[in-house]
Order: sequence, then structure tokens, then C-alpha cells
Amino acid sequence: MPKQVTNVASDDALTTIYRLSHDEHEEVIAARVADRLGIKPASIAGMLSRLRRDRLVSIDERKRIALTKAGFERAEQMVRRHRLAECLLVETLGLEWWRAYEEAHLMEHSISDVTEPLIVEKLGDPTLSPFGYPIPGSQHRHPLSPIRLSDLPAGARTTVERVYEEDEELLRFFDLEGIRPGAAIEVVETAPYRGTVTVRIEGRDLVLGLQAARRIWVPN
Repeated sequence: MPKQVTNVASDDALTTIYRLSHDEHEEVIAARVADRLGIKPASIAGMLSRLRRDRLVSIDERKRIALTKAGFERAEQMVRRHRLAECLLVETLGLEWWRAYEEAHLMEHSISDVTEPLIVEKLGDPTLSPFGYPIPGSQHRHPLSPIRLSDLPAGARTTVERVYEEDEELLRFFDLEGIRPGAAIEVVETAPYRGTVTVRIEGRDLVLGLQAARRIWVPN
């Protein structure tokens, strides 16, 4: 079996930790990783033990998980290939935007050191994924904003920087409503006790639940 597809479970755990900490600015604990991966706590405990043994992650006294230098480099390699696959699927093959994450996940482990530069050349060395995330190793130099749409007050005007990419049904909803990176949005009303945020996009008002609004990041 080719080397790049022998450690799929470990790579998935590392990229999940990367996305939680680097992309979403979340504190990483075992329960969050297990929930994101859809596996049982006992299974993630064994996985983390192996990753720690292999010096790919560290776990502090408060049970917070962090990638080591080697773990970060491995995660970045896989995230880079995943996001290149997303660009290839959407921009070259014409796949629907909302399908790209799941399909790219199937492809990322089969991209090798041989095929990766060919994909980069074909795409023109992209810097952002279709969902607004920087492609590691590209010329993108802007830090990711930690601000979510749910954080903004009424009257704020902004644009979408990136959206949560791992929920296909949510992406279908975003696609239908025009919520994509670069879209202009005005916050019309925040109603925390109702659990909603009303925004104006493309000249119409749209009511979002707070959970959906938390899945949309906007610039600092």
C-alpha cells in the first residue's frame, strides 16, 4: 500500500486538532475531538495515546491537547492536500460547492508528493480554499479572524471571511442563501433570548439560528 494512505485514522485526528485550534480558535480536549470525528471517547483515548507516544501531540495537566512541531507539520500537509483537492473539485471539475469537503476528504490521502505539484500548477497556485480557509504553504499571509457573525452587534456591516466546511447540510443552506466567502452582510437584529440573528444579504433579510451564525467567520 502506498505510504501516504497507511495512517488515515491518525491523519484525521491530527487534522481535526489542527482545525479546532488553528482554524476555529477553540480549546482542544478529547471530547471535542471525539465528537468531531464521530467516534466513542474510549476510541479517541487510545488514538491520543498513540499520537502522544509518537510525539505528534502533547497533553497538559488540564487535558488540553496541542500538536507538537512534527504533528503540526503532518497536519498542515494533509490540510494543504485537502484544500487543494477542494479547489480542484470546485474550480476545475465543476463540483457543487457544498459537496467539496466530503469529496476532498476521500481524495486527500491519495495525493502524493508526485501529484501535489501537478495539481498546484493546474490550479495556478491558489491561496484560499472554496470555503475561505488559507491553503498551508501558499502565499496567503493574513491571520484568520476569530470573530464570528454571532459576535457582531445590530448595525454592523461586514463580509464573510470563511464558513464552517464540515457540515454538508449547513453548506447546502449557505449555498442556497448566498452565504459564501466575500458575501456582504449587514446585521439587522440580534436576539440572544430567541437564539437568532437577522442579517441582510443580497437585499433581503434572513433569520439565522445562533448555531449557524457561529459557523460564519468575519474579518477583524
